[in-house]
Amino acid sequence: MLIYEYKLDGSKAQFAAIEEAIRTTQFIRNKCLRLWMDARGVSRNDLQRYCAVLARQFPFALSLNSQARQAAADRAWAAISRFYEHCRLKTPGKKGYPQFQHDCRSVEYKQTGWKLEADGIHIRFTDGCGIGRLRLIGSRDIMTFPLSQIKRVRLLRRADGYYCQFAVAATRRVEHQPTGKQVGIDLGLRAFFTDSEGNTVAPPQYLRKAERRLKRLHRRLSKTQKRSANRKKARQALSKAYLKVQRQREDFARKQANALVSSHDVIAYEALQIRHLVKNRHLAKSISDAAWGRFLWWVRYYGTLHHVPVIGVEPAFTTQDCSRCGQRVKKSLSVRTHLCPGCGLLLDRDHNAALNILHKALQGTVGQTGTDAPQGTSNASGQPAATRRRTAAPRKQAG
Repeated sequence: MLIYEYKLDGSKAQFAAIEEAIRTTQFIRNKCLRLWMDARGVSRNDLQRYCAVLARQFPFALSLNSQARQAAADRAWAAISRFYEHCRLKTPGKKGYPQFQHDCRSVEYKQTGWKLEADGIHIRFTDGCGIGRLRLIGSRDIMTFPLSQIKRVRLLRRADGYYCQFAVAATRRVEHQPTGKQVGIDLGLRAFFTDSEGNTVAPPQYLRKAERRLKRLHRRLSKTQKRSANRKKARQALSKAYLKVQRQREDFARKQANALVSSHDVIAYEALQIRHLVKNRHLAKSISDAAWGRFLWWVRYYGTLHHVPVIGVEPAFTTQDCSRCGQRVKKSLSVRTHLCPGCGLLLDRDHNAALNILHKALQGTVGQTGTDAPQGTSNASGQPAATRRRTAAPRKQAG
């Protein structure tokens, strides 16, 4: 499934109609969730039928396209089924009991309720919400795909405007040029990652660089009066600043992942439990700013495209063990150099860890091939089968 995204150009009245459609989606999703909470044995089909009941009871729900109402019910069922799965698998920690949504930002149409015009740069929404004809701003031509391949059309709101996404049923193919190189990567804070060849990538630290501006915008927001026009402007300026940081992280992670996968035939990484690492209040901001999880998602995604094995290994003792002789050398986080008393190996701490990660991956996959796919493809955890079944993997210190 490919996602094509365009920014929308329209009037204030049209954007207000999109907002009304988004609120209706949130209303239907929450109503379906309430039905599941109040009655026992509610199925996905029951939620789909309940959409017609809501349309008869509430005129504003009737104005939304019927398949868009069903898509809103599917969102409720996705939260419910995720909760059931966590309970069935006995996932440690909270199971994610479904919650009512208060910040919905999108409405999703299936294959009705919209019409793409022949010029390929305008889309018209034909349901009763009154959105009408909007212009698509983007460089890609959606008309290269038959309309039957467009399975979803999503309208979403961001801090800098409204966007339209097309979910196209198509397969992206990339021909990988073999290089004969295998690499292990160790994620860190001093260096974004260090590979088994000793190369490092400097951390971008986009949030740290934007902190001064963000603090100023926060102060400006706190000085405005609630429900005033100035407060709305201040909130929008602050949201745009955070959106810029998010896009910078995404762009950096995507480019680094693409370069890494394109230049290697096997990639090994440490399957860190990032949600546990961010509980350290001294390192939480730096870990979040590094966005390791997003980077690894893109590594697995490009690994799937290039048919390159991307292997996750447990991070236990990758920093402590010597990559040459295997002797365990205890060291604190402040010690950045690995010096083995047994064989005399002197290496940077992260370089030694990257070598251990690669050795672990190769030892665990002798005679096997495969790629850990990103979420939504085959392996939702992004870890190999031997690793993801363990519920309490040893933690590693960040860095």
